[in-house]
Amino acid sequence: MTPLSEAFDRAAIAAARDRFFAPVNQRPVLMGIVNVTPDSFSDGGLFTSREAALAQARKLVAEGADIVDVGAESTRPGHTPVSPEEEWARLEPLLATLVAEAGAPVSIDTYKSSTARRALALGVAVVNDVWGLQRDPDMARAVAESDAGVVIMHNRESVDPDIDIVADMLRFFERSLDLARRAEVSMAHVALDPGVGFGKSREQNYAALRAIPKLLTLGFPLLVGVSRKSIFKNLPSGVVEDRLLGTLAANLACADKGAQIFRVHDVADHRGAFAVQAALSGADENMGSQECG
Repeated sequence: MTPLSEAFDRAAIAAARDRFFAPVNQRPVLMGIVNVTPDSFSDGGLFTSREAALAQARKLVAEGADIVDVGAESTRPGHTPVSPEEEWARLEPLLATLVAEAGAPVSIDTYKSSTARRALALGVAVVNDVWGLQRDPDMARAVAESDAGVVIMHNRESVDPDIDIVADMLRFFERSLDLARRAEVSMAHVALDPGVGFGKSREQNYAALRAIPKLLTLGFPLLVGVSRKSIFKNLPSGVVEDRLLGTLAANLACADKGAQIFRVHDVADHRGAFAVQAALSGADENMGSQECG
C-alpha cells in the first residue's frame, strides 16, 4: 500500500493553498462553512447528504467564498466526540468531488492527523486545526509532508475566567508555532485563529477579539470565526437577537483591527458588508466592484 505521504500531490495542494493565501493582504478573505455533521450548533443535519453538501459548497463559492471549510465533527461546547473512522465515513463520499468541482480551494476542519492525511491525499489544501497542532502529535508533520497550509486555533480544555486570556493565547501560539517550525511547515502559509467560543468566558472572547492588533505582532494573518455565535446576545447596551447582525458587526470591527480571514456561514452578506466598508474607506477593494447576492 502506498503511504499517504507519498500519495500527496504536493504541487496541486500548493497551488490551491496559494489561491487561498494570495489575497490575504489585499482584501478580506472569506472561508465558507460546510458542516457535514448532525449536531453543529447552527446548521447541524442540513448538509449530511453528499448532494446537499456539494450544493451548499457551490452556493458559497458562487457567492464569493475564497475557500470551502468542511468539517465532520461538531466542536461546539458539549459536543460528542466522534472516532476517526466515523469522521472519515462522513467525509469520504464528498471530498474528492468537492475538491474537483467546488471552484475554490477546500480546507478540512479536523484535529486528527489521520483524517487530515486522508483529506490531503484527495487534494484538500489547508488544515484548520481547532487544537492548533497540539492535540495530535502527528498533525504538524502531516501538514509539512503535504505542503498544505494550516490554521492554528487557540483552545482550552475548560474555561477559567480568572486567567489573562491574551497571555494564554500568546503562550499557546508560541508552542504551536514551535511545533510547526520543528516539523518544517511552510511558515508563509500559516494563519492564527483566536478561537472565539472555545474555552473562554464571554468577556475573554471579547478580550481575544480586542487583542487582534497584539496577535498580529506574531507576524501571521488572523482568521476570525464568530459566525452565528451567541456571544453578542444580551449586551448591556442592548439585546442582539439576530445572529447574522452580530456576526457582521463583529467581523467589520475585527477587519478594522487588522483581521484578514473570516470563517462564515453567510458569504453573500459578508461580501456585501465588506464592499460597503471598502467603498467608505476609499480602499482599492476587489470585492467592491462585484455583485453581492
